[in-house]
Amino acid sequence: MKILAISGSARRDSTNTAMLRAVRAVAPSDIEIAIFDGVGGLPVFSPDLEGEALPAAVRHFVAMIAGSDGVIIASPEYVRSIPGGLKNAIDWLVSGEQIVHKPVALLHASHRGDDMLEGLRTILATITDRFAADIFLRLPLMKLEPAEVLRAVETAENRSRVQAYLQAFSAYCEAAGQTVIGPPS
Repeated sequence: MKILAISGSARRDSTNTAMLRAVRAVAPSDIEIAIFDGVGGLPVFSPDLEGEALPAAVRHFVAMIAGSDGVIIASPEYVRSIPGGLKNAIDWLVSGEQIVHKPVALLHASHRGDDMLEGLRTILATITDRFAADIFLRLPLMKLEPAEVLRAVETAENRSRVQAYLQAFSAYCEAAGQTVIGPPS
């Protein structure tokens, strides 16, 4: 199972990115997680840049989505909303087909952020017919440094919660028929 985990933060020492790295570290061996932490490096969406003019960074991002069985998004809340970089990344996907039937789930690194999550759920339910609203995990990691995030996720309780979340999402992806067949590794 190939899962793409997208960090909605452009911050270098982002809690969300650190959480995704920690989740990858404790993932079951049959679940491969690639992380996209480059929302801040994507150019501002413009329909004039679609098609043949698609910027290389966007082409790479879209290819990562296309090559995954499912997508997990982890994002901070900025002013009770979705960070601009994440919204911009999603805007780049709207006119393509890569996300339309792709299973997507949310992972959250804070005890708060419900306004952002509500908005993101609405957007995801609009752009993909396979948004797994019921597959959700919230880990209270806000304000921790990346090394602390890893230690918190590696605790027996959190490791178990993360693995159950990943297995539920993996099963959802398989049921959705999104398994990507590639060359043997």
